[in-house]
Amino acid sequence: MNVPVSPVPDFGPALPEILLAVTALVLVLIGAFRGDGAKKLIDGIAITALLVAGLLLIDQSPGRVSTFNEAFVVDSFARVMKILTLIGAIAAIVMSTRFLREAKIARFEYTILILLSTIGMMMMCSANELISLYLGVELQSLALYVIATMNRDNEKSAEAGLKYFVLGALSSGMLLYGMSLVYGFTGSVTFPAIARAVSAPGGAGVMFGLVFIVAGLAFKMSAVPFHMWTPDVYEGAPTPVAAFVATAPKMAAVAMTVRILVDGFLPVLKDWQPIIIFVAIASMGLGAFAGIGQRNIKRLMAYSSIGNMGYALVGLAAGTIAGVEGIVIFMAIYLAMTIGVFAVILAMQIDGRRVEQITDLAGAARTSPGLAFAMAALLFSLIGIPPLAGFFAKFYVFAAAIEAKLFVLAVIGIVTSVVSAYYYLRIIKVMYFDEPAPAFQPMAIELKSLMWLSAGFVLLFAIVAGPLKNVAQLAAKSLF
Repeated sequence: MNVPVSPVPDFGPALPEILLAVTALVLVLIGAFRGDGAKKLIDGIAITALLVAGLLLIDQSPGRVSTFNEAFVVDSFARVMKILTLIGAIAAIVMSTRFLREAKIARFEYTILILLSTIGMMMMCSANELISLYLGVELQSLALYVIATMNRDNEKSAEAGLKYFVLGALSSGMLLYGMSLVYGFTGSVTFPAIARAVSAPGGAGVMFGLVFIVAGLAFKMSAVPFHMWTPDVYEGAPTPVAAFVATAPKMAAVAMTVRILVDGFLPVLKDWQPIIIFVAIASMGLGAFAGIGQRNIKRLMAYSSIGNMGYALVGLAAGTIAGVEGIVIFMAIYLAMTIGVFAVILAMQIDGRRVEQITDLAGAARTSPGLAFAMAALLFSLIGIPPLAGFFAKFYVFAAAIEAKLFVLAVIGIVTSVVSAYYYLRIIKVMYFDEPAPAFQPMAIELKSLMWLSAGFVLLFAIVAGPLKNVAQLAAKSLF
């Protein structure tokens, strides 16, 4: 009797993830034998592995390839979003080294958890079915819950991690429940099969499941009304962790949301489009108005992040190639701006004491002119002042909405962008016109490098605008 032998899967498309997984295991052994004293070595190896993973992604042949019985797919969209995720992870490790050492919480596990979380995010970008998507979500989330509470002796950090965990568990339950409903009504977990099933009439049950899935995805993006954890986690978690949460996971969450809705549910665009429009408007509105009264700059960045996720969802609401292209450009620019702002926040140190209030930046233009200039450039970009990068980020998503005849959505986006300009301009006013506060200590070289790289990107965006638009166009076309 001949027993059929399953073919050996092609591991090539998943080589970057496999490399990071093997590296994480090796780093666990190094940490176990050498303890926290190996933190610098572990950081170096992890950054090298992340860079090599990025090179492997760039080196992959163009086109769409899948493996593991169609559960894992790699196309231009996945590659671009994975590279953005890797950039966020590298920046988080670079920003954390000195901070964790000075805060006396430099544990080797931190970097390993960053790697494991990054593997989960990369799986989220490449998931072609509900099960692999859920595995990626949980691998990312469980690692993030732990690093959010790295500073165990700090009450705010412990509170932030607990809130993140409890609300994250709730969102994961909603996501899983929605997936089970979709599987029950379509008989499949793969996105192409789901797309074929929902094309047939009588898909009310599937849409009920999709509502739960979107709710779970909205939590991962920190979009309204599932944003409650964001300000507390940003404020309570160690600043490098807040920077990581604000960058890499956002890339993966947006990529996952785009992939599941475009690959799996594009035939019922008219059914899920109103949900995305509502979430986008609510996120933009809350991010604009709730940020006005903030005094802590990390909480302010939390509301800024919520608003920016709303702008990204404007592109998704269009449901077109131009919309996805706008999302890719927006997320790349958002990543650069956020890394730069958090580098400045980490540099806010007076007499060995880290400060986080907006008033601590008073008179920074006179005491730290370089820091103030870079911060002002990043804040003007977040407002969307031309010709800075942030203007083009919003321009492309709003243009996609207008092209899709979502005029009201585009107008609301522009209005909320104007409202949010108030709190960004307030920081600039504090830096340039208020009486100087005590001067900050000299910036660490790694923070200064990240700050100027980010500021240079937003100031000189015209140089990379063409290539970035071409890459975004290829990424968007690979989904349709």
